[in-house]
Parts: sequence; structure tokens; C-alpha cells
Amino acid sequence: MSPALSQAHDTLRIEDAVNEVCPWSGKPIAADSLTLYNGSVVGFCNPGCRDKFAAAVNAFEAALQARRVSSAGLFQ
Repeated sequence: MSPALSQAHDTLRIEDAVNEVCPWSGKPIAADSLTLYNGSVVGFCNPGCRDKFAAAVNAFEAALQARRVSSAGLFQ
């Protein structure tokens, strides 16, 4: 799990979410579909949308890390 994204779902509260609707579906967020992103609670309409977000974040972070590693060799 990336440091930007945490799956401590059981301790997160819906009232702390920075959003009221799911960024994927536009439906209202659900208490069982919360995650932390960059230190903030983000809500989704269901666990599937939350997990899709986690997969996307992890893929982007992996791609950025690969680019950093590749670019680092250019400056040696």
C-alpha cells in the first residue's frame, strides 16, 4: 500500500470525508467505502469503487517511481 493511500477503513468516519459523492459514480458516499488519501478521508459509494481508486493510485505511483528510477540514470 502506498503511503498516500491507507486502508484503515474500520476507523474512518463518514462525517470526516472531504467529499459527499463518489468521484467514480456520482452517488452518495457510504460509511463502508472510505479510505485515506494524503491524510484526508475520501468516500466512495461502495467498496468496489474505493478499491478501484486504490488500484489507480498504486498504478500511478508505480509509474512515477519507474520514471524517477529511469531518469536517475540519465544524470550520473
